[in-house]
Amino acid sequence: MSVQKPEREEAHGGGLGSRLNWLRAAVLGANDGIVSTAGLVVGVAGATDEHRVLLTAGLAGLLAGSMSMAAGEYVSVSTQRDSEKAALAVEKRELMTDPKAELTGLTDLLEAKGLSAELAGEVAERLTEHDALRAHAEVELGINPDELTNPWHAAGASLLAFTVGALLPLLAIVLPPAHLRLPITVVAVLAALVLCGWTSARLGAAPVGRAMLRNAAGGALAMAVTYAAGSLLGASGV
Repeated sequence: MSVQKPEREEAHGGGLGSRLNWLRAAVLGANDGIVSTAGLVVGVAGATDEHRVLLTAGLAGLLAGSMSMAAGEYVSVSTQRDSEKAALAVEKRELMTDPKAELTGLTDLLEAKGLSAELAGEVAERLTEHDALRAHAEVELGINPDELTNPWHAAGASLLAFTVGALLPLLAIVLPPAHLRLPITVVAVLAALVLCGWTSARLGAAPVGRAMLRNAAGGALAMAVTYAAGSLLGASGV
């Protein structure tokens, strides 16, 4: 009983951490969608107020950005998954060829975590009897064999998060009357970035005020730079 209880708690904590990581990634993906699309449409708005041009630019930015995010996340997570599978294969082979050395190694790792030598040896034996590969994967590699990263899930989540974020500046720039497009877009984008900053800070247990200010300042700078560039290009007739 004393061995199984910590194992259940660790599994629960790992699952919670995984969910928080996914949620944090979704917030950051939405943040990217907001900033990149806002910068694009505000820059175009600096050059022209034609509705069709703004809509076309916004949709192009949304589609290109979401596909880029999805492809990048798929490649990145696929590489991570391949590395995890390779590490598990090596561990499985070592368990088959030299189980005694692996048991000693697991005991040493548990002892390094603060268990006494006697208790570490007992726990290592119990874990090995139950599921040797899982024990070594979790303690030595920090991998849960049943929860390997899924590249398709990561790509889909990134695509969805970016799209949701990008829709805000796109709708804000094309729906209002021409004379209200820019101020409504700026206000909506800054409010959304403040919310994203607050959410990411809370998920990461970081200072909230600093995160909100940093997020809003970055978005404001991006819109200011692109609007200035668009205005110069529009004025020059390029």
